[in-house]
Amino acid sequence: MWRHGERCVIFAVAAVALLASAAAAGRDGRQTYIVHMSHSAMPNDFVEHGEWYAASLQAVSEAATVLYTYDTLVHGYSARLTRAEAEALESQPGVLIVNPEVRYELHTTRTPEFLGLDGTDALLPQSSTGSDVIIGVLDTGVWPERPSYDDAGFGPVPAGWKGECEKGSDFNASSCNKKLIGARFFLTGYEAAKGPVDTSKESRSPRDNDGHGTHTSSTAAGGAVQGADLLGYAAGTAKGMAPRARVATYKVCWVGGCFSSDILKAMEVAVTDGVDVLSLSLGGGTSDYYRDSIAVGAFSAMEKGIFVSCSAGNAGPGAASLSNGAPWITTVGAGTIDRDFPAHVTLGNGKNYTGVSLYSGKPLPTTPVPLIYAGNASNSSMGQLCMSGSLIPEKVAGKIVLCDRGTNARVQKGFVVKDAGAAGMILANTAANGEELVADAHILPGSGVGEKAGNAIRDYAVSDPKATATIVFAGTKVGIQPSPVVAAFSSRGPNTVTASVLKPDIIAPGVNILAAWSGSVGPSGIPGDSRRVGFNIISGTSMSCPHVSGLAALLRAAHPEWSPAAIRSALMTTAYNEYPNGDGILDVATGRPATPLDVGAGHVDPGKAVDPGLVYDLTTADYVDFLCAINYGPMQIATLTKKSSDGCSANRTYAESALNYPSFAVAFPAAGGTVKHTRTVTNVGQPGTYKVTTASAAAGSTAVKVSVEPSTLSFSKAGEKLSYTVSFTAPAMASGANGFGRLVWSSDHHVVASPIAATWN
Repeated sequence: MWRHGERCVIFAVAAVALLASAAAAGRDGRQTYIVHMSHSAMPNDFVEHGEWYAASLQAVSEAATVLYTYDTLVHGYSARLTRAEAEALESQPGVLIVNPEVRYELHTTRTPEFLGLDGTDALLPQSSTGSDVIIGVLDTGVWPERPSYDDAGFGPVPAGWKGECEKGSDFNASSCNKKLIGARFFLTGYEAAKGPVDTSKESRSPRDNDGHGTHTSSTAAGGAVQGADLLGYAAGTAKGMAPRARVATYKVCWVGGCFSSDILKAMEVAVTDGVDVLSLSLGGGTSDYYRDSIAVGAFSAMEKGIFVSCSAGNAGPGAASLSNGAPWITTVGAGTIDRDFPAHVTLGNGKNYTGVSLYSGKPLPTTPVPLIYAGNASNSSMGQLCMSGSLIPEKVAGKIVLCDRGTNARVQKGFVVKDAGAAGMILANTAANGEELVADAHILPGSGVGEKAGNAIRDYAVSDPKATATIVFAGTKVGIQPSPVVAAFSSRGPNTVTASVLKPDIIAPGVNILAAWSGSVGPSGIPGDSRRVGFNIISGTSMSCPHVSGLAALLRAAHPEWSPAAIRSALMTTAYNEYPNGDGILDVATGRPATPLDVGAGHVDPGKAVDPGLVYDLTTADYVDFLCAINYGPMQIATLTKKSSDGCSANRTYAESALNYPSFAVAFPAAGGTVKHTRTVTNVGQPGTYKVTTASAAAGSTAVKVSVEPSTLSFSKAGEKLSYTVSFTAPAMASGANGFGRLVWSSDHHVVASPIAATWN
């Protein structure tokens, strides 16, 4: 199951990634392929494209049938084929590319205040215009009865809305309302690959039996709910980023994963339904954009003016670990907020350590409890991990057990410890997780501690045969500093598909986020957890993505004329990368200031994004020029654009550095040299003069010289566009070296900042 594993989640913590390989073939040797067709190449013998698609399929396979046809975001269909049939199909007239299906996996009371949105009514429009913005969420579905979806105060559903509330098991058309205006489910691709959905485990309907989809959609646009909490923690008023926006959910993820044929169809339907924002907290892996179904679908959504936000992934802190890196997608990493849930561990030797926990139940005795290391209470070579059945009950009964993190889910370890008769658990990070602490709703008294504390507690437990400990739960603490810090799990750049596009774009809150939850599953996500809660606290870039989706909806409401690129630009150029004292935002994985490869432009600052001064805009033609610059051929480009006429001119020179992106990824040869980038900014504020400053992209003691021409830009009216050129000059450096800096345009009223990441190849 994708829901479990040292993902305890990856859901409640961190790692949710795409299986970058194609979904496995079935016993009959068939697997699903997505067939991209040239729409204009249909022979005159056919009246409907569907007939042509079926004929092209029958030409290579008598047994295969069409699973889905795609008519808007892409042109083509999906079908179960053998590898030989797929290869034969790719040579058929009118076929652009045949891509194997990929299985994807899924990668807040205080957040509005932390982002400065507690006064949203004064910041952005929240009445007629704001409530006409629709956020489409592709995820595990929705639990519609949660008060986050209450439609009190909402007017009629927007007139152009074409979506539906699909009926299914345990889900009726009446489950939707004027807030939750659509709910659909997609499983044709999933069932073709995995067999029928097990209805004893999940509903064959839009209903969310997992919790992830309810959490993400309510984070993006949940209405204000007073008295929200998880087991007494994080009590307050829960509210999404865009509480007056409408929500439409598209269930594409099931117990066995999320399949690209379903995702692509759901994106197509969502766009046809009329969403303004698409939020996808799933993905992972990397592949060429024309082979990535999310990138393909997002390109067409962008063409129609729809903002697409995706999670960067939870594979950090390793370099080049992010997914969803296409430049027409806004890629979101994760940071902390200023709230924590401390659980203090006191040892019998007088030492004290602070961990985190969301345990709510009978506390441990106030007197010391015997402490034992799991590795000394097991006959298994992996006993320290507290795997199922690994602990010897006679050795752990009535004691606090120290377990090492890794392999199985964090909260699953608690079930193992409790089943063995122990009284409590301390969960110790290893080097893989360092000092990052993510709170869990443990089933027994338990605290998660960092690597240093874990090492000290382990040394004590192993060396003292009479070791004891206690755990004291301190509830909810706010005002934690420094905050934000970059989550260790948050996936990092550089972008392995196109290193010339700096990713992630931005970070947003993604650690210990409170939002609505499914009524089908406990807060731990473990089948044996009988607790039921209305809200849950979980972590991941899955949580940071819908924050940005909601903020994009607010900006769309405030500036309906802005393109998706303009909205992203506003979020990026107003983001901050320093604390108020001038120190850089910290990376919890290193304890040092984060770089643009960790945070992109920085942390979102929505109060400033609504009035950014200047934006870096992009059109479809600009993206096509970029595809030419990265040497995509006509069929590869047509897979993304759906137009056979979109090609690259032999009479033009295309440059990746000309993409009008709000950041700079600069590549030097090891010998150094000068690299030039061009940019065009559009004035969306008042007339004014901007002057440029740069912070050199330093690599160790060596600085890259950054010069900008012109160094002053004067705008006389809104909508005016002016261009500039940046010259980056670097000395020779060892291959693989990196340098980071910042380019800032400032006027009397605005600061427009862009990160710089330089790499020597």
